[in-house]
Amino acid sequence: MEQLLALLKKFFGYTSFRPLQAEIIQHILLKKDSLVLMPTGGGKSICYQLPAIYLPGITLVISPLIALMKDQVEGLIANGVPAASLNSMISESEQQQVKQLCVQGKIKLLYISPERVKAEADWFLPRLDVSLIAIDEAHCISHWGHDFRPEYTQLAILKERFPKVPFIALTATADKVTRTDIVAQLRLNDPKIFISSFDRPNLSLTVRRGLNQREKIRVMVHFIRQHQGQSGIIYCLRRSTTEMLVDELGKYAIRAGAYHAGLSPQEREKAQDDFINDRVEVVCATVAFGMGIDKSNIRWVIHFNMPGSIENYYQEIGRAGRDGAKSDTLLFYSLADLIVLRQFAEESGQQEVNLEKLNRMQRYCETDICRRRILLSYFGEEVDKDCGNCDVCLNPPERFDGSVLVQKALSAVIRTNQQVAIDMLIYILRGSARVDLTEKGYHHIKTYGAGRDVPYLEWKEYIYQMIQLGFLEVDYANGNKLKVTSLGNKVLYGQSKALLTKYRPTEKDTKLSRGKVAEEKAAKTRSAYSLQTQADEQLWNALKQLRYQLAEKEKTPAYIIFTDAALEDMVELKPTTMEEFAQVRGVGQIKLEKYGRTFISLIRFVLKMPKLKE
Repeated sequence: MEQLLALLKKFFGYTSFRPLQAEIIQHILLKKDSLVLMPTGGGKSICYQLPAIYLPGITLVISPLIALMKDQVEGLIANGVPAASLNSMISESEQQQVKQLCVQGKIKLLYISPERVKAEADWFLPRLDVSLIAIDEAHCISHWGHDFRPEYTQLAILKERFPKVPFIALTATADKVTRTDIVAQLRLNDPKIFISSFDRPNLSLTVRRGLNQREKIRVMVHFIRQHQGQSGIIYCLRRSTTEMLVDELGKYAIRAGAYHAGLSPQEREKAQDDFINDRVEVVCATVAFGMGIDKSNIRWVIHFNMPGSIENYYQEIGRAGRDGAKSDTLLFYSLADLIVLRQFAEESGQQEVNLEKLNRMQRYCETDICRRRILLSYFGEEVDKDCGNCDVCLNPPERFDGSVLVQKALSAVIRTNQQVAIDMLIYILRGSARVDLTEKGYHHIKTYGAGRDVPYLEWKEYIYQMIQLGFLEVDYANGNKLKVTSLGNKVLYGQSKALLTKYRPTEKDTKLSRGKVAEEKAAKTRSAYSLQTQADEQLWNALKQLRYQLAEKEKTPAYIIFTDAALEDMVELKPTTMEEFAQVRGVGQIKLEKYGRTFISLIRFVLKMPKLKE
């Protein structure tokens, strides 16, 4: 472990591991398979990049997008790690050169697409001394996943070619069904499943409901102006919307570019390159954009339209604040979006699953429960307190002790042997005489009719709250049947209370004002968090300018040189010696030697400047 920590500091500039990283790396070094679920920005890459440096031979990284490969390879090379990629964008002669370097043992990490694996599996790959195989964005392999990619299903061929090599599959989002499918499709050998906390406390979560297009644009412009000079993504359902928003934002002098599948490859590459290199502040994109973006200084994400699932939403908002610094998200929800997405789900190959996932996304938008608790509960993470950093928490709704209601519902689920879905549970609680209920004998259980006094729609609202609070979970692979969780058992047996949000049958105008309140409070939080003095702001701006100039000179994205988090550390620590600069987050040996003196000189110069009046 001492050797690994030394390598972590030397190549990546960190002095300690983040949660689960050390355990995952140790498991790999025991040559055992693993499946890693870790949120975007949680440090997944270190889990295979550090063992790749430590182990002899080469590590294969199966990656779905050329842009993602390019970003990862550039970052590794900047840190002094020999890495390369094989993809269709490099010439035949370059490909041959990469292959030769791999065979000679001069490359530690080779990034390769799933399509390319099959072509190289019989001749090139067996010639390599492979020590580890990493499957990135592993949810793509699953038929149940939100980003199914058929080429990923052929990756089991790697298990045949390299039966003794450890595999690590990594993803930021996968529910229980998807996890099981990933393990089966890849033929992982008794893998250990590592599930990191999905909590991203640095992300604020806000939903605005019922706004028309004009109102959404007005709110959005105000939001972007609050993030002056910061990078952000706006996700849209339609290609035409991305183009429209670029035009609208241009009227307010906001530099934006469009990205969607209707553009030519060259146009898409330019749009992405302009965003990565900060030539535009904003990219307006369909879901085709983002998986290949490793840009660490994205400070905000807006969903102009509601996503089709919580997995999609979580993956997309995760592109903000990858460096751990505070970032904001805003989602607009409307009935029109819901109608379009329902049509997409009904026309998909997995109608039932996709409709249920859309239903959960809809409930996330409509509910008055802490949004972070809903997200974490969806991914099976139990949380017993609110986050304090979403629009609901910043302006809380009226709540009541719903423990008795919850106990009635959970008791009914238990007494049916956890074999009922939401509607049947409500019929039981309300004492319905439906034939399908009496045929199963549910009218004989003790809790039959225990909730007659609560209307159907009200019960439905409360049961969804129970799911979102983590008292119940939905078994999608088994007819959407409800299961009581360990957190639910605590309420059922009186060990803890359940606070529910009071049911409101119609959306009031007052709800729309919550977004404004939340925005104001979030803005105060941001200003309190960030630069404390004008002198700090002066140093921050100088560091950003230096970083930009170096990036232009080296023709590389600015965040490859140093992340925003590293610059914030420089502002806080104000290092004026090489020893002090080495303590900055993300400063490894290579970057210390390459940039240390330049940044130290700037810091010294700014500190000697006359201080502005606070």
